[in-house]
Amino acid sequence: MEKHEEAAIAGQELSHGEKGELVQIDVTRDITRAEHELGFWQAMRQYPTATFWAMFFSIAVIMSGYDGQIIFSFYALPAFQKRYGNLVDGSYEIPAPWQTALGMGNPIGQVLGALASGYPMERFGRRWTLAVCCVWSIGFVFVQFFANSLSMLCAGEILGGLAYGFYVVIAPTYASEICPLALRGLLTAFINLAFVIGQFIAQGVAAGLEGREDEWAYKAPFALQWLWPLVILIGLPFAPESPYWLVRQGRKEDARKALVQLSSSKNAPDIDQVLLGVEQTDLLEQEFEATTNYLDLFKGVNRVRTEITIMVYLIQVIAGNPLIGYANYFFEQAGLNPAEAFNMGVGNTALGFVGTITSWFLLNYFKLGRRTIYNSGMWVMTLLLFIIGFLSIPSHNTGAIWAMASCMDVWTFIYQMTVGPICFVVISEISSTRLRTKSIAVSTAVQSFFNIISTIAMPYMLNSDQANWGGKAGFLFGGFSFFCTIWCHFRLPESQGRTFEELDILFQRRVPLRQFKTYDLLQEVEGEKTTTA
Repeated sequence: MEKHEEAAIAGQELSHGEKGELVQIDVTRDITRAEHELGFWQAMRQYPTATFWAMFFSIAVIMSGYDGQIIFSFYALPAFQKRYGNLVDGSYEIPAPWQTALGMGNPIGQVLGALASGYPMERFGRRWTLAVCCVWSIGFVFVQFFANSLSMLCAGEILGGLAYGFYVVIAPTYASEICPLALRGLLTAFINLAFVIGQFIAQGVAAGLEGREDEWAYKAPFALQWLWPLVILIGLPFAPESPYWLVRQGRKEDARKALVQLSSSKNAPDIDQVLLGVEQTDLLEQEFEATTNYLDLFKGVNRVRTEITIMVYLIQVIAGNPLIGYANYFFEQAGLNPAEAFNMGVGNTALGFVGTITSWFLLNYFKLGRRTIYNSGMWVMTLLLFIIGFLSIPSHNTGAIWAMASCMDVWTFIYQMTVGPICFVVISEISSTRLRTKSIAVSTAVQSFFNIISTIAMPYMLNSDQANWGGKAGFLFGGFSFFCTIWCHFRLPESQGRTFEELDILFQRRVPLRQFKTYDLLQEVEGEKTTTA
C-alpha cells in the first residue's frame, strides 16, 4: 500500500474517533514522536527553504517597525517644521494636536487592518493577501510622499497603517504554518527582530538626514518605504503557500507540493508523513470547532486560548514599553544635547537587536521553555520599573537621571531577550490553526488600541506642564507589570516541544495550564493500550 493511501486511511480513522479520545493522538503517534526527535540543526538541513520564506515574509514587519518610528523623528526636522508647521515666535513648530494625530495614524491603521485581515487570509491565502497589501502600501507611500498638508499626511499614515495591521498578522501565521516544531520558536521570534530592524533603520535614516534643510530630509525616509514591498512582490511568485491553508481548502496535492518546496531535495523529510500530520491536525480541529468565525474565539476552550494570546501581546504595552520609549527624553534631562540623546537612543535600539538574537540561543541552545523565558523576563522588568520610579524621587539629581536612563537600557535588553520575541512565539502556537489568523488579528488589534491610548497619555504623564511624573511613571507601569507577572505565573502554559495537535488535545481536555510541560499524552496512549489488552 502506498504511503499516501495509508495516510488517507489514518485520516478516516481519526475523523470517526470521538472528540478528545486517545485515538486522536494514537493515529499520529509516530509522526508526533518524529517531530519531538527532530533536532534544530537537522531541521535546518531538512527545511532550509522554509527558514528562508518565513524570514522573507517578515520583511513586511520591518515596514511596520520603520513607519511607526520614523514619523516621530520628523517633528524636530527644520525642513519638516517649515513645510507643515506654524510660525510661532519667529520659529516653525508642528502643533501638538497634529503630533498626536500623526503618531496615532500607524496604530489606528493597524487596529483596523488587523481586524480586517481574517477573511481575506482565509479566503485568498497568505501569499495573495500579502501581495495586495504590498500594492496598497506602495500606493499610500505616494500619499505620504506628496502630502501637501498635515491632514493629507495623517490620512496617508492611517490608510498606510491598514497594511501594517495585515503584515503583523500574516508574518507569524505563515511562519508557524510552514516550519517544523524544532524551528517554530526561532522563526516566530524572528518577527520581533524584524520590528527592531525597522526601528533601527528608521533611527539611522533620521540621524543621517538630520543635517539636511531641504524637503528630502523627510521625503527620502518616505521614499525608502517603496523598497520593501517591491522586494516582496518580486519574491512572492516563488513562495509556497501555507500547507495548512491548502489542506483546509481541500487542495491536498497542492499542499504536498508546497511541503516539497519548503524542504530540502537532499535531506527531505517523509513528505507523506508530514502531510498526514497537517491533515490530522485539521481534522481534529474540525471536530472541536464546527465553525471558524470571530465569535468562536470566545467559546469553550478557545476562550482560554484567546485570553492567552491577547494578554501576552497586550503586556508589551501595559508593562512598561511606552515609558521606555521615552528614553531619549531622560537622556536629555541628564544633560545631553538632542543629538547626543538621539545617539543614545540608537544605542538603546541596538541593545534590543542583541537581546533578540540572544533569545534564539535561550530557545534553541539552552532549550529554555517559552514560559520560563517570558516569566523570568517579567520579574526582572518589573523590578527595573520600580527602581526607575524610586530613582526619580530625588529632584534634579543628574546622577539619578543617568541611573534611570541606564535602567531603561537594561530593561530594553531584557525585554527584547524575553517578552518581546517570545510573545510572537506564543501567539503563533497557542491558538488553533483554524482560528489562528483571527486570534492573532484580535490580539494585534487590542495591542494597537492600547498603544493608541499610551500615545495620548504619555505626554500628559511626563511633561512638566502636565502631571510631571517623569520617572515616577515607573511606579504605575511597575504596578501593571507586577499584576501581569502574577497572571503569567498562573495562566501562561508551556508550549515548547508540543505539536499543534498535542496543544489542541491539551486544551480540549482542559489540562491545567501549569501542567502542559509535564503532561505526557504519548505515555497515556501506551497505558490505555496496555489496560485494554
